Amino acid sequence: QLAQDSIPPNATQSVHAFSTTTLNDIMKSFSDVSVIRVAGGYLLMLAYACVTMLRWDCSRSQGAVGLAGVLLVALSVASGLGLCSLLGISFNAATTQVLPFLALGIGVDDMFLLAHAFTETSQHIPFKERTGECLKRTGTSVALTSVSNMIAFFMAALVPIPALRAFSLQAAVVVVFNFAMVLFVFPAILSLDLYRREKRRLDILCCFYSPCSSRVIQIQPQELADANDNHACHPSPYGHPGVATSTQITTTVQAFTRCDPSGHHVVTVLPPTSQVCTSPAVLLPPTDPLGSQVFTSSSSTRDLLAQVDEAKGGRECVPLPFCRWSLADFAREKYAPLLLRTRTKVVVAVLFLALLGLSLYGTTMVPDGLYLTDIVPRDTKAHAFISAQFKYFSFYNMFIVTKGGFHYPGAQAALLSLHQAFSTVKYVVREGNSDLPKMWLHYFQDWLRGLQATFDRDWQAGRITHDSYRNGSEDGALAYKLLIQTGNKKEPFNFNQVRGDGAGMTRLGTTLPVVPSQASGCPGCTQADVVGVSPCCLYSPAARTPILPVLSSPVPAAQPLEFAQFPFYLSGLRRTADFVEAIESVRAICREAAQRHGVLSYPSGYPFLFWEQYIGLRHWFLLAISILLACTFLVCALLLLNPWTAGIIVSILAMMAVELFGIMGLMGIKLSAIPVVILIASVGIGVEFTVHVALGFLTAAGSRNVRSAAALEHTFAPVMDGAVSTLLGVLMLAGSEFDFIMRYFFAVLTILTLLGLLNGLVLLPVLLSIIGPPPEV
Repeated sequence: QLAQDSIPPNATQSVHAFSTTTLNDIMKSFSDVSVIRVAGGYLLMLAYACVTMLRWDCSRSQGAVGLAGVLLVALSVASGLGLCSLLGISFNAATTQVLPFLALGIGVDDMFLLAHAFTETSQHIPFKERTGECLKRTGTSVALTSVSNMIAFFMAALVPIPALRAFSLQAAVVVVFNFAMVLFVFPAILSLDLYRREKRRLDILCCFYSPCSSRVIQIQPQELADANDNHACHPSPYGHPGVATSTQITTTVQAFTRCDPSGHHVVTVLPPTSQVCTSPAVLLPPTDPLGSQVFTSSSSTRDLLAQVDEAKGGRECVPLPFCRWSLADFAREKYAPLLLRTRTKVVVAVLFLALLGLSLYGTTMVPDGLYLTDIVPRDTKAHAFISAQFKYFSFYNMFIVTKGGFHYPGAQAALLSLHQAFSTVKYVVREGNSDLPKMWLHYFQDWLRGLQATFDRDWQAGRITHDSYRNGSEDGALAYKLLIQTGNKKEPFNFNQVRGDGAGMTRLGTTLPVVPSQASGCPGCTQADVVGVSPCCLYSPAARTPILPVLSSPVPAAQPLEFAQFPFYLSGLRRTADFVEAIESVRAICREAAQRHGVLSYPSGYPFLFWEQYIGLRHWFLLAISILLACTFLVCALLLLNPWTAGIIVSILAMMAVELFGIMGLMGIKLSAIPVVILIASVGIGVEFTVHVALGFLTAAGSRNVRSAAALEHTFAPVMDGAVSTLLGVLMLAGSEFDFIMRYFFAVLTILTLLGLLNGLVLLPVLLSIIGPPPEV
C-alpha cells in the first residue's frame, strides 16, 4: 500500500502487491459455507414444492407433502455430509459451495415423481394398497435414477485429484441417503397424507375440513342396448316400416356431506333416480370410446359413485378456470399431438443432428487449463497481481523436497547430482553465469570449509593444541568440537572420525558433519585419506593416541534429517502445455534420482498445485465416462429387462455428454477437473430426464405413437418439475462472488438441465415413436 501511495496519480507505472497469505485467505473464504445462500436456496425450493403441488380440490392437493419432501432432502443431505465427516473425507470449496444445492435439485426429482404417481392412483384400488401400487409403478424409475447417480459419482472419483475425488465420494454418499429417504420415509408421508385426503381435510391446515360440503353427481346418459346388436327395431302396427329406436337412461346420484356436533364428516347418499327416454336415433357403435357401460339393476350406489369422474360433478367450491389446467393435460392435448406429427419428427431429427454436429465442433475448441485468475475474485489486489504476472512475467517459484528414508551424509554426491540434473529443464531460471542457483548443501559445505580453514590456521599458529582449544578463534573452537564428537553417549568422542573420498567430498557422520580441509600429509596417513581433509591433526604426533579434552560447551548431537528442500524458479510458462511439459520433466528427474541413488524427492509449488491435474486428465475422463455408460447400460438392462430400451437411453446420455462438452468449448470454458466431474455426473443426472419416459413407453399399450403420447402424459409433469427444481437448486450459485462458481458450476449445470429437458422430452419420445421396443403389457 505504501508503494502504491508513493506513485504520482499521473504516472504510467502501477504496483501490484501479493502474498501467499492473501491467496490463502481468499481460498479459505472460497471454501466457507454461505449460510444465507444455502438458506435462501432451500426456502425457495420449499416455496416451489408447496405451490406446484397445491390443488383447488383438497382431495388432490399435496402442498404439505411437497414441504415435507424438501425438508427430508435437506435432512438427507445433512446426514450424508455428516457421515462423510465421520469417515474422514475432507470438505473443500466444491463441497461447501456446490454440493448442498446440487443434491437438493437432484433429491427432489424422485419426490415429485412419487407425488405425481400417487395422485394418479386409481380410486378402485383398496385404500391400504394405494401406497404399494404407487411404489410398484415408480419404484423402478426411482431405483434406476438413484443407482445411476451413485455410479456416476463413484466413477468420477476415478479422477486422481484429491479434492475432486472427495467431492465425488461425498456426492455419492448423499445420493445414497436420498435414495433411502425416498424409498423408506417419503412413502410413509404419502400414506399419512392419504388419510387426510380421504377425510377431505384442508391441505397444510389439516385441522380444518374442506368447505366443499355437498355435491350432486350427474352420470352421463347411457345407451340401452340389446345384447346382440345394440339396437331394437319395433314393427309398426300399421304396416309402416320399422323404426330404429334408442333408449337412454339418465341416472342421478345425490350425496350430501355435513359435520356433526363432534366435528366428524357425515356423508348421506340418496338412492339413484333414473329417467328413461326412448326416441328414434341413429344406431350408436357398440362401445363407448370413453369406456362407459350399461348400469344394470345389480349396480350399487357405491359402484355408481366410483365410476363417475369427479371433474364432472357440480360442487359448491367451483375451481377457477386457470386452476383446472395442468401439465399432464397440456402434454396430452397439445404437446404430444404436435410432437408426434411426421413433419415435427423430421424437424426434431434435423435440429438435433445439427446440434450434435455443432457440439462435435465445439469439443475441438475446449482447451485444458485452470488459471489462478479464474479462481481469484475480480477487482481484488490478488487478481490484479496474478493477471499482470501471467501477462508480463509468467514467473513461478518451485521447490524440490527431499524426504527421509535414505542416509543424507552418505548421499551428498546424489543430492548434488539431483540438483545438477535440473539444468536440463528449459523453463528453470539460471544465474548470470548460466549456473543453477545454489542449494542448501552448497552453502553448508562452504560454511564447513570456512570452519576447516580457520581451524587449520589456529592449529598451525599453536592457538589450538591437543589438549586445549581455548586460545583459538570462535570458528576454530567450533570446528574442533565438530571434528571429535560422535553424538554417542557411551563413546562421545572419536578422533578417527574425519575421512575423505576421492572427490574431496564432505562425508557427514551419523550425527556430525565432517569438515573438509586444504591441509594434507601427516605420518601414518595414506594418500586416499588426505584428499581434501586433515584426519590426523587431532592426534598426538608422538603417542598417536587420542587426547580426550574437556569440552565446556559440547555441541548437541544432530537429529536425522527428515525433509530438506532447495528452490528453483520457472519462467516462460504461458500455456497449459508449457506447464505440463515442465511438470513432466521435473517429475522424471525425481523418479530417476529415486531409482538410481535412492534419493526420495518430490516437487512443490503453484505450477504443481494447479496444473498437474492436466497430466492424463483426458485419459481419466474418457475412462470414467466409458465405464459409467457401460454400467448404466447394464443397470437399465437388468432392471428394465429390455436391452433395446437400455441402448436407446445410453445413446441419449452419450449425446447429452457430447453436447455439453461442445457447448463448453463454444462458451470458452476450459477443461479442468471440475468440468470433468460435471461431465461425468451429467450421465447420471441425464437418467432423471430419460428413464421415466422410456419406462412409461415400455409399459403402455398400443402403437408407438400412442405409447409415446401416453408416456408424455404421465411423465411430462414430474420431469418438468424435477428440471425446475434442479434449476432452482443451482440458481443460488448465481449469487456467488466468485466468477469461477458462476461459470464452471452455475452455467454448466444450467446448460446440463436444459439439455436434459430437450433430450428427454423432445428427442427421446420421437426416437421411441420411430424405433422404440415393443410393449411389455
